[in-house]
Amino acid sequence: MPANKRPRRVNYAVNKKGPKGGSKVVNAVKHYKKLQEREKFEGKTKWIENAYKVVLAKLKKYWINPNKI
Repeated sequence: MPANKRPRRVNYAVNKKGPKGGSKVVNAVKHYKKLQEREKFEGKTKWIENAYKVVLAKLKKYWINPNKI
């Protein structure tokens, strides 16, 4: 196999929304909803602010508008 070929055995799709991506989009939406509930219960904490940064980056990567969730 030449060195310039991509590896065929790597099936993990980072940016896909399709079947290889599994339920990444669904899990990102669940995570966002769970953070909203937790923020209502605990208030704005530093941990929740940092978690929002991570979740919003995921939603942006999957082209999901957080205002429509």
